[in-house]
Amino acid sequence: MAYNNFTLSKAKKDFELTTIESENLFKDVSSIEPSATLVELLEEYLPLARAISTEKAKSELLVIPILVEIRKILLKKVSLFSGSLFNVDISLGLTGYVDFLITLSEEMYAISSPVVTLVEAKNDLITSGIGQCVAEMVAAQIFNQKQDNYLSTIYGVVTTGTAWLFLKLEEKTVYIDNQEYYIDNLGKIMGILVSCLEKAREFWNKIVFVSS
Repeated sequence: MAYNNFTLSKAKKDFELTTIESENLFKDVSSIEPSATLVELLEEYLPLARAISTEKAKSELLVIPILVEIRKILLKKVSLFSGSLFNVDISLGLTGYVDFLITLSEEMYAISSPVVTLVEAKNDLITSGIGQCVAEMVAAQIFNQKQDNYLSTIYGVVTTGTAWLFLKLEEKTVYIDNQEYYIDNLGKIMGILVSCLEKAREFWNKIVFVSS
């Protein structure tokens, strides 16, 4: 059993989750202007990614440049992992590789809690990656708790590179945004990613302050 074996139905059943799919989760989030460098890269890479049309190409040419830009905006106070093994609980099937993972730790050579965002890349059909992404979000929740780094919200993204769907997990409730965002609205995608990470950082800082 591994993350890629989970459908949304199986994840809901196995982890006793409830889903809410009717909300526009990020309607009030402001866009962030992408850098000229990122715009230039994506203008060059987008036709190539579409022509190659594989999950790997879209991940490398479209997703990574955006996530690296987000890390720069956050002054490199988060760490980004790609294609990393994230074995959390074999008995629950929470094992395998994740496409992208973002932590609030600045440690770059090993995944350290708190894990805040999981990004799952799919070739064409976003819905096919929702169950896998949810399972990875549950794994992140457990991983953080095991290391005494509780976060109230874990964020997830399923993307084809050109289309982005955002999710969040709070306790046993999974919120699936009723909007998809497309790469021609890059500023909004970046705004959502930054907003999620900043909210998580603010919550974690409060927890650390109280516990100290």
